[in-house]
Amino acid sequence: MKSISLAEHSVREVNQLLHDQARELTEGQWRITEPDGRHALACGLDQELHVVIDGHAGYYCAGMNQKATVEVNGTVGVGVAENMMSGRVHVHGNASQSAGATAHGGLLVIDGNASARCGISMKGVDIVVGGNVGHMSAFMAQAGRLVVCGDAGGALGDSIYEARLYVRGSVESLGADCIEKEMREEHISELRALLAQAGMETNPAEFRRYGSARQLYNFQVDNADGG
Repeated sequence: MKSISLAEHSVREVNQLLHDQARELTEGQWRITEPDGRHALACGLDQELHVVIDGHAGYYCAGMNQKATVEVNGTVGVGVAENMMSGRVHVHGNASQSAGATAHGGLLVIDGNASARCGISMKGVDIVVGGNVGHMSAFMAQAGRLVVCGDAGGALGDSIYEARLYVRGSVESLGADCIEKEMREEHISELRALLAQAGMETNPAEFRRYGSARQLYNFQVDNADGG
C-alpha cells in the first residue's frame, strides 16, 4: 500500500496522483495520512482503487466516486460521497449534512451518526447508517435505499419518490407524502443483504419500512386556486 502524507503534499497533488491511476493502474492501494479535515479528498475517482484516509476529512470527501473503495478512519464533513456513481465509501465515524446527496449508485456506509439531509435527492445509491440521521433525510429521494439502524429526525422522506427507507428506531415525524409501509419477507431479505454488505450485525426484523404514498404524483384539482 502506497502511503502519502498531506502534511507534505497538497490535496491537489494527492488527488492528481489518484487520478493518474485511471490511465494506467500501477498502484491500487493507497493510504492518505494526516488529512486534518481537508476538503475534497479522493474526489472523482474512476478506477478500482482502495483508498484509506487515516483521520478526519472535510467537505465532499469521495465525491463523484466511480468504482473505487474509499475508507475514512474518522469523521467527514458535508456531502461525503456526493453524486457517487458506483463503488463503496465507508466512514468509520460520524458524517455531517447531506451525506450521499444526489448519489446514483454504489454503497455508502456510515458507522456512526449522519446529520441533516442524509440521502437528499438520492438517485439509486444504497446508504446504511449505523446510528441516527438528522431532519429532512431522504428529502426528494428518487431511488435507492436508506437504512437507519438508529433513530430518524423530523420530516423523514419529505416529497419522496420511489426510494425505500428502513428505520430500526423511532422517527420524529414523516415528511409530505411519506408513509409507513408493510414490511414483507422480500423486504426483510433485501435488508438482510444490505446490512451484511455494510458489515452490520443487526436483526432486519426489527426495522420498519417507509416510502411514498404517491399522492404528489398527480394533480389534485381541489388544491388549485380558483382565483
